Amino acid sequence: MKYFLLSLFLFPLSPAIAQENNSIPQATLDSITDALQGTHPSDIEVSGRQYKINDQLTYIYQKPRFVDIFNKIPHNIGKSAVEMVSKPNYPYGLAAIGATAALIPADPWLIRESRNLGENLGLNEAHTYKKLGFLKIIPADVNSAMYFIGNGTTFIIISGGMATYGLITGDYRAKSTAMQILESIIVSGAFVQPIKRLTGRESPFITAGDGRWHSQWTFAPSFKAYQEDTPMYDAMPSGHLTTAMSALTVIAENYLDYKWIKPVGYTALGLMCYEMMQSKVHWASDYPIALFVGYITGKTIANRRITKVKTEEVNALNPKKYHWEFSTSNTWDGYQLVGVNIRFR
Repeated sequence: MKYFLLSLFLFPLSPAIAQENNSIPQATLDSITDALQGTHPSDIEVSGRQYKINDQLTYIYQKPRFVDIFNKIPHNIGKSAVEMVSKPNYPYGLAAIGATAALIPADPWLIRESRNLGENLGLNEAHTYKKLGFLKIIPADVNSAMYFIGNGTTFIIISGGMATYGLITGDYRAKSTAMQILESIIVSGAFVQPIKRLTGRESPFITAGDGRWHSQWTFAPSFKAYQEDTPMYDAMPSGHLTTAMSALTVIAENYLDYKWIKPVGYTALGLMCYEMMQSKVHWASDYPIALFVGYITGKTIANRRITKVKTEEVNALNPKKYHWEFSTSNTWDGYQLVGVNIRFR
């Protein structure tokens, strides 16, 4: 340990104060010390970039590589499947199945009442979009905007924005989150599509068009039938909600220190769920499994990219290279002198 003493004349204090107290109050010295130390963070880092979430938790990100999207997808699919039946999570899976069964008898009434409310609010059943360049992605009305929340395009745009920000600023967390969002779209779809093709449940507008109250189920329809008349078979679970829940979970897990993300995000998902019922795209019972699958896939993807450590452990790994310490000396010509001890490690 090497020590250097640098005596710096920082500022003169009035002779009156010096004569009355003969020293600078310790509180003043402490506040100046804290201020200076705060402007000189340690430049020693553990591997990766650190992001302090709170006093107890710090996230560490390694430099993201675009190829990791493709490398990690198979592992994330397998890991998500394991997580769904793991001891901590399988009760929630059973609860989702139970909620689905409980909601099915109430589906017709919920659709009817949702549509009645939608009419009172001036919402349309149809979804209309305007062109932006060659893409039709600009919602033309409120209900189309609510439905668009769960569209994969929405989260591709968010991912692109975060990736751009990360590239410009060198923010590892932003770049990693951008790639995780793309992973979540693919991984959640890998679970949703097989379930849709297995359950073969028709959408509410098909049921209503035939003058029926309850939907028909066609267990494992043929690939050809599914492709030619998709709305007849693809209601359960909701792909929009699964995608949105997975991507939102990714964002919320990576930005745990931004407390507004979850309440704002979940409110948006709630509005989308209502809209898909009032427009007769989905039944209420299409939602529980979608929420479960979306949450597990998003959580799994985020956990595999984030290294979580205790903040105190990070501080131990990143010791300060030097330490400021103020001291006072005797007065000189009516002025009190202030010295600074700088200890180099």
